[in-house]
Amino acid sequence: MAQASTATGDERRQLTRAVIASTVGTSVEWYDFFLYSTATGLVFAKLFFPKSDPAVATLNVFLIYAVGFVARPIGAAIFGHYGDRIGRKATLIATLLLMGLATFAIGFVPSYASIGIWGAVLLTALRFVQGVGVGGEWGGSVLLSMEWGHRGRRGLIASWPQFGVPVGLFLANLALLIMSNVAGPSGFLTWGWRVPFYLSIVLVAVGLYIRLGILETPLFARLVAQQRIERAPVSAVIRRNWREIIQSALLRLSEQAPFYIFTAYVFTYGTEVLKRPRNFILYAVLAASVISFFSIPIFGYISDRIGRKRMYMYGAATMGIWGFVYFGLLDSRVAGLVFIGILLSLIPHDMQYGPQAALIAESFTGRLRYSGASLGYQLASVIAGGPAPLIATALFAGATWFGVKVGGYKTSLAIAVYILVCAVISLVATATVRDRTRTDISAEYDERPTPAPTQAAARPLPGQA
Repeated sequence: MAQASTATGDERRQLTRAVIASTVGTSVEWYDFFLYSTATGLVFAKLFFPKSDPAVATLNVFLIYAVGFVARPIGAAIFGHYGDRIGRKATLIATLLLMGLATFAIGFVPSYASIGIWGAVLLTALRFVQGVGVGGEWGGSVLLSMEWGHRGRRGLIASWPQFGVPVGLFLANLALLIMSNVAGPSGFLTWGWRVPFYLSIVLVAVGLYIRLGILETPLFARLVAQQRIERAPVSAVIRRNWREIIQSALLRLSEQAPFYIFTAYVFTYGTEVLKRPRNFILYAVLAASVISFFSIPIFGYISDRIGRKRMYMYGAATMGIWGFVYFGLLDSRVAGLVFIGILLSLIPHDMQYGPQAALIAESFTGRLRYSGASLGYQLASVIAGGPAPLIATALFAGATWFGVKVGGYKTSLAIAVYILVCAVISLVATATVRDRTRTDISAEYDERPTPAPTQAAARPLPGQA
């Protein structure tokens, strides 16, 4: 009995350390990623495309911004392979270093005035490296926490790495806000925006120190002991679980596309269309991220009570309506209403993002979980996150696509309709997902015709039942 008690205490301590390591690591990674996102809407068009029409310059920098999202499935495939082959911990150390060094280097990229178009080329290359790093980060961070946790509270436990998103968003906006006040308008454009990129190297050192001190998850250790490691996990999961990968990507449309409209495109819309000061938008997004500190784990917890799938569908339905409310508040041009719109913008997102990690990761069996969850999650970046600011910019301008005039002719209504379409697609995709809220993920489960797992592999881990 004493040994069992000691083991339980050890598991709890390891769970706490794993959750902290995952959350700190993802906070650093998302700080890096959002730092670029925010700077895109504030300064990159002026610095790297100064001779272009403002609308064209904005489209150009959002194209570079989208490169990071195109790279994310590549990172998911690369690091998913190693995460299922050599373990969660080692892979996460590599992703943290890759992301952090690329972000640090962005701070040194010369502007158009110094090296012409080559500045934009360097920016694109480093953005691609950023995308590869973050593409491998999410799956490992979620599994590092979730595979130490009890199945009755996986939604809450897996939501903590998701908590790194608002923390990273908060830190990125805070850093740029501080430098905007310190450097002033002209100084911020020349050197002030670079300082937060330099500071990322300090955060990487902190995250690396914490991650080096954790153990591998017991579920992966069990797979190694039973010699159930896949030789080619990426190809295996695509062959066996292609439906789950597609479902995971599509269900994210209503969460990811609006998120980057609310946190990246809003800087362009707020300053260029609404004519609000840059710092006003920064403060509003900063406040929105603080609300997410609480709402993400709350909705993860609720999903443990009512079921992952049901919670997610409530969030997707809310988002479909929220797009119209959001732009209604912004287009009032009343400062207080604009602030409230931005302040509350992430709550419908968090209703989905809280339970999302567990919902996606639970769809894949243990030996393929890193690859499958990463691919499904990051494929949404290509169809949702990356294109969203570009689509919003084009829709607002009333762009002509395939010879047909599309958009709002300088109105945001078309963007709200775009968010609604994303929500409908996500609702349909989520409805087809199998809810595994109560499933024991320590046991291997397969839904495709494959050799049956051994009896030993089917037994749950001690403390996981």
